[in-house]
Amino acid sequence: MVTIRLSRAGAKKRPFYSVVAIDRRARRDGRPLEYLGTYNPVTTPKQIALDAEKIGAWVKKGAQVSDAVNALLREQQRRSAFTGNT
Repeated sequence: MVTIRLSRAGAKKRPFYSVVAIDRRARRDGRPLEYLGTYNPVTTPKQIALDAEKIGAWVKKGAQVSDAVNALLREQQRRSAFTGNT
């Protein structure tokens, strides 16, 4: 089973996350099948850059989206609707 989840990077107390498609049994920072975006919670405002088309393609193939990535997708959609971008 493939999941879409966060993979942590960055220095100690300076997290940076990559959104990846990865086998469910792989470790958190294991080798992903594909990189789908990034999330930087340190900046103000928090930077979210997700490729919704690629995520949608993985979901159609049967991938499960983690709760954290689902929240990031909703936040990105809310921001794009607020600014008028698609």
